[in-house]
Amino acid sequence: MQQLNQLSQSLEQEIEFLSSSLGQLKMAQQKFMESQESLTKINKDNTGKSILVPLTSSMYVPGQLSDTDNVLVDIGTGYYLEKTVSDAHEYFKRKTDFLTKQMERVQPALQEKYRAKQAVTEVLQLRVQAQLAAQHQQGAATSKA
Repeated sequence: MQQLNQLSQSLEQEIEFLSSSLGQLKMAQQKFMESQESLTKINKDNTGKSILVPLTSSMYVPGQLSDTDNVLVDIGTGYYLEKTVSDAHEYFKRKTDFLTKQMERVQPALQEKYRAKQAVTEVLQLRVQAQLAAQHQQGAATSKA
């Protein structure tokens, strides 16, 4: 019984880890998809138009779109690459596809852990019921004696 409880706790931790990982992958995927979508708004017709430039997540300054051919892409750890709009679009598509594949690998593992946890929980419940039934029978036998 103790081993089943330990197994159940271990599976619960693995489920939490995989769920967290899946959530982080989804957030990253969403970020890349939003960036890819934003690229569709950068074209020659918008040269010189007013835009809001984010300084923080809640503070912006007005600006003008001067270069509609190139963008700076955050590639992580404080590094940026200047890319053409089409190259940036391809970059975000590759990242999104990669994350989709990673999520497709994590989801079956997560489902398997859920199934295993459910099976362990069912076995635990059956054992507890069997113990209670045995105690009830034992109590009935001692009260007759």
